[in-house]
Amino acid sequence: MSSSPVAAFAPLRHPAFRALWIANLASNTGLWIQNTGAGWLMTSLDPSPVMVSLVQAAAMLPVFLFALPGGALADILDRRAILIAAQIWIAAAGLLLAVLAALGLLGAWGLLALTFAIGTGTAVIFPAWAAATPELVPQDDLVQAVALNGVGFNLARALGPALGGFVMAAAGPTAAFALNAVGFLALLWALVAWRRPVERRSQLPPERLPSAVRAGLRFATAVPAMRAAILRACALFFFASAVWALMPLVIREVLGLGPAAFGAMLGVAGFGAVAAGTVLPMIRDRLSQGRLVFFASLLAYAAMALLAVSRHWAPAALAVLIFGAAWLAAGSTLGAAAQMTAPAWVRARALGVYHLAFFGALAAGSLLWGWVGTRVGVPAALLICAGSGAIAAVAVRPWRLVNFAQDLAQRVKARRGEKAATLLPKAEDPASVLKELLHDDSGRVLEVVRYQVDPDDVDGFLAAMKHVREVRLRAGAAGWRLYRDLARPDCFTELWAVDSWTEYLRHTVRLDEVDRAALALVVEMHRGGQGPEASRHLNVEP
Repeated sequence: MSSSPVAAFAPLRHPAFRALWIANLASNTGLWIQNTGAGWLMTSLDPSPVMVSLVQAAAMLPVFLFALPGGALADILDRRAILIAAQIWIAAAGLLLAVLAALGLLGAWGLLALTFAIGTGTAVIFPAWAAATPELVPQDDLVQAVALNGVGFNLARALGPALGGFVMAAAGPTAAFALNAVGFLALLWALVAWRRPVERRSQLPPERLPSAVRAGLRFATAVPAMRAAILRACALFFFASAVWALMPLVIREVLGLGPAAFGAMLGVAGFGAVAAGTVLPMIRDRLSQGRLVFFASLLAYAAMALLAVSRHWAPAALAVLIFGAAWLAAGSTLGAAAQMTAPAWVRARALGVYHLAFFGALAAGSLLWGWVGTRVGVPAALLICAGSGAIAAVAVRPWRLVNFAQDLAQRVKARRGEKAATLLPKAEDPASVLKELLHDDSGRVLEVVRYQVDPDDVDGFLAAMKHVREVRLRAGAAGWRLYRDLARPDCFTELWAVDSWTEYLRHTVRLDEVDRAALALVVEMHRGGQGPEASRHLNVEP
């Protein structure tokens, strides 16, 4: 695909993605209209600062509570069904909100409860929708599809509050809440119309929610590329949140402008995000993912510093425009890195962890920089944040955003060339007297593989075992270790464990062609009379 402005919209040529993207834009715009209407309505129901601030808390808190379990459900059940169920939940809550507002029966705590209910549905949708994106576009269009999702989110963020304010002024909160419900109904219709390819049913029992959540956390913390995406996202959004948190005060206190200017500034940020999404394919041809995130982060902090010293709307608008572009470029690249790192079996729950970190960094950063702004003033807070954010961007740069599967495939191809496939170690079948113990509650299963390596190949073997470790962890291993025999330095023992016999079987079927090729590399380095010896052990409580 040629890198041009047209390439930026290439994912929209796929009908399913196009329909869902447009519907998602309508849904997100309605959500921002609802949030604006809820915040304004609370100033009438209970104008205390605590209650007004609780509206945003009620919208954000569900992400911390339900993003990971929602992602786990989207992995172990049908993602389309999860998305449809969440949309029905949100539409029902939105319609109830509109009806109660129209009848004059909506109180302050009822508003918070229904806002929390809507936030719960969106918390489930975030990881499920992100995990479904690779099913809607081919691999070549995935990064730009993620960028277009970011463009849509920023467009909704720019348009929603402005439309919400207009609707509230013209027709009141009932109309704002009704528009939100209509937006989610539009997305519900698009999801119902989506014909997701039928997956091959596994013969293994479905994962249980607690173990699925643990597997998602384990994957996100154990796989280096996923850790890097999460860490760099936290570093970016913790500091970048200062602009969104302090923007109203910049407009009102520093520039001396009103709410119309605030809406316009949000629109400028959205336009910057759209512009960045258009040129992003050309930038990606010249910069790796890691360098793109690094330079976009520095650009965002430079824009933040410009906003801090601006005393006129023109340079402030330029700063916000640049910030919106940098925010989209860095954020969409990090999101794509997280999506491409996680294999299909764990993608939604791993992205749930990513979104939890994303929103956690935004919330924590907003609180901190808001507090700093009250202590030293808004311009000084933005300058401090810009400087410390740039330092953080340099500090986290060594964490590489590498697509493990692509990197491993290249390494395997370079080492193996055209060699025939190698048989992997295979342990003996379980003894018949123990087979009744092998089930979903069997307890931990340990596999032991013993290798004998030529002394000249030890360095290469250790390098290859780093990839084996990541293969095991990516497929769901609960732990992995490699030991060297002190008496026989040419002998190594690999140990890896899973939580149950059923998890062991799942681990086996999760291995793809590249994973098996990586395992085959170390088998080819074995110099024993036969292949490496493998054995399986069941944890026994004395």
